[in-house]
Amino acid sequence: MLPELTDLTTFRDLLTGASGPDTAAARGAEERNGQLTKPPGALGRLEDLAIWYAGWRGDARPAINAPQVIVFAGNHGVTAQGVSAFPPEVTEQMVLNFQHGGAAINQLAKAAGAKMDVHALELDRPTADFTTNPAMSEEDLLAALRTGWSAVDPQSDLLVVGEMGIGNTTPAAAIACALFGGEADDWTGRGTGVDDAGLANKTRVVAEGVARHGGSGDGLEILRRLGGRELAAMAGAIAAARVLRIPVILDGFICSAAAACLAATTEGALDHAVAGHQSAEGAHAAMLAKLGKQPLLSLGLRLGEGSGGALAINIFKSAVACHSGMATFAEAGVSDG
Repeated sequence: MLPELTDLTTFRDLLTGASGPDTAAARGAEERNGQLTKPPGALGRLEDLAIWYAGWRGDARPAINAPQVIVFAGNHGVTAQGVSAFPPEVTEQMVLNFQHGGAAINQLAKAAGAKMDVHALELDRPTADFTTNPAMSEEDLLAALRTGWSAVDPQSDLLVVGEMGIGNTTPAAAIACALFGGEADDWTGRGTGVDDAGLANKTRVVAEGVARHGGSGDGLEILRRLGGRELAAMAGAIAAARVLRIPVILDGFICSAAAACLAATTEGALDHAVAGHQSAEGAHAAMLAKLGKQPLLSLGLRLGEGSGGALAINIFKSAVACHSGMATFAEAGVSDG
């Protein structure tokens, strides 16, 4: 069971004190991998993924039976600055679509055999416009973190978190700029498809937000000032998975920005996470490089919703199935050379 989040200090302490992978299980998985009926390294990165997964699950011959996809939705006051090609009302409309099973992520989660949950966070109360005020109060941040924290099923054995929030590539870009440096235009992309004038305006908004709030503390404080409720909820879920030793597949640019806030708060906070894909959002590759994460897929996706992460569940399932299901040379009666 997860401890209760009573305050932000408790959150930081739990994240810092979370245990690492089971080294004995990882070592056992590595030994088994060396005995399987294949040439050494023939399954490439699948072998590394299976061994890594075994360590986090504490089982040298693991299985994936209960993946979970969670989509969090939030609205942003900064959309009043004209940073998105779509109105905020679309967030609520898409939440209904998720709930009725009509979105891409519903299909991808089903194809991966994953349970899918949707959490809308106060859509009628957008965050503040971060060009004038911090996006959230400490109470708002804690509430959103708690939503993500409690949304993780402790029985899950693999987690993907996704998001829906019109305008949320703007806070994601601002977070990246505040955490990693550079100029606003290094991190600001077209999101849902703004034109050149819209991109210039969006870049201005990111620059103003970072000028006002950048350098304001650790990753959680940057998340509070520049983020959004759905980003905070994703961070809460990723942190809960770290405490529960549930491996996480990161989705796209916005999910990676939320995760980056954890990495900037506590060293090793993302050791249990891999990048599911590199999205078409221009700065995502740079963000993954900063996080030290090599994506599993690169398919030009720019949907969000957890779509790229859900696709990568099947990569993990295949890696673990080969590792745990293949015969060893001794079992198969095959000469190992």
